Amino acid sequence: MKPTITLEYCPKCGWLLRSAWMAQELLTTFTEDVHGVLLQPSEFSGRFSVRIDDQVIFDRKVEGRFPEIKELKQLVRDVVNPEKDLGHSDRK
Repeated sequence: MKPTITLEYCPKCGWLLRSAWMAQELLTTFTEDVHGVLLQPSEFSGRFSVRIDDQVIFDRKVEGRFPEIKELKQLVRDVVNPEKDLGHSDRK
């Protein structure tokens, strides 16, 4: 079974559009590698985290910032398909 990516975001903070854009980017890049991307409104203020199934790969509170999309794609790739070439979004 392919993994599901969950973007948990704070709706009170107005982070739905940012999360939806990130979901679109991830779905475009990992169409063949994931089951889907879930946008999950958080019950906790200020939360923004990214999980692949039950594994947290990014947490805004821990990092003190939002991920850059290039960084997020690399984090997802490292879990769902480590061999995948991300082209211009890959590490230099």
